[in-house]
Amino acid sequence: MTAIFRPRPTLIFLLLLLVLVFWLSLALGPVSLPLGDTLQAGMRLLGLPLDGGDTQQAELILGQIRLPRSLLGIAVGSVLALSGVAMQGLFRNPLADPGLVGVSGGAAPGAALAIVGGSLLGGLPPAIEPYLLSVSAFAGGLIVTAVVYRFGRRDGQTDVATMLLAGVAMTAMAGAGLFTYLADDATLRTLTFWNLGSLNGASYPRLWPLLIVTLGVALWLPRRAAALNAMLLGESEARHLGFDIERIKLELVLCTALGVGAAVAAAGLIGFIGLVVPHLMRLLVGPDHRVLLPASLLAGASLLLLADLAARLLLAPAELPIGIVTALIGTPFFLYLLVRGRS
Repeated sequence: MTAIFRPRPTLIFLLLLLVLVFWLSLALGPVSLPLGDTLQAGMRLLGLPLDGGDTQQAELILGQIRLPRSLLGIAVGSVLALSGVAMQGLFRNPLADPGLVGVSGGAAPGAALAIVGGSLLGGLPPAIEPYLLSVSAFAGGLIVTAVVYRFGRRDGQTDVATMLLAGVAMTAMAGAGLFTYLADDATLRTLTFWNLGSLNGASYPRLWPLLIVTLGVALWLPRRAAALNAMLLGESEARHLGFDIERIKLELVLCTALGVGAAVAAAGLIGFIGLVVPHLMRLLVGPDHRVLLPASLLAGASLLLLADLAARLLLAPAELPIGIVTALIGTPFFLYLLVRGRS
């Protein structure tokens, strides 16, 4: 597969696109702000006051609502796209998705346990409810991923085909709906909206853990770009080139579990970013992971911010769950890939 565009100009374009989309995400919403006021308010929030008019309202909107929401969107989009690259490299399949290892399927019942369990106990204190939800979702994703990885181990080797089948089975079991059956009407509505994903309710306490995980994944995966390139040739060829394939597999699964688990815990289930973005970037910049990883990071962040903008603006002042928007984008693209693969 050859690249359509040259890597360096493409990365520069994607970086500029992310800056523009981030600026629009801060400025647009049910209460739109002039782009100039948005820039001034942002500079003042950074402690760099500029001469100009009164931007107190803009500073309040940006600092308390839109800045944490936009940063959350960047972190979620980036880590989902990076995890998609890791899984497509691990399975050597451009249609692989981060949820294949069961982390999304495990996070869902973890969050459902917190939501429904809190309701059955008469409600949780508002101060701890969001944190308990995030921790439960994160823990559920890690536990299921660990089980899937253990099923894939045999005689000191990791069989990715067995791990894939175990991931499908665990995801199906996690989606059996026991907690949905136990939920009352109000709790069921909360659970349904969480499953559809949203950046609404973003806050700095919820943001920082995800930023730390995203930064760790973004720094670690490029260190394995050469190994991922070698794995495109096959596992035996990569071993002959001197790579510890079993360790690489473990690192890829761990990075995906941490990244997707943290993203799902912070924003709910958001599909197709980890599938669409890596595949599209592979078509544009080629399969070299030294370029594919940063390109996917930038494109994933931009796409999720654009999806969040659409979720906020299409039915304003109401707000669509962002998972609906990404599904409307991702499903036609996925079907296109299937048709293209058959031709």
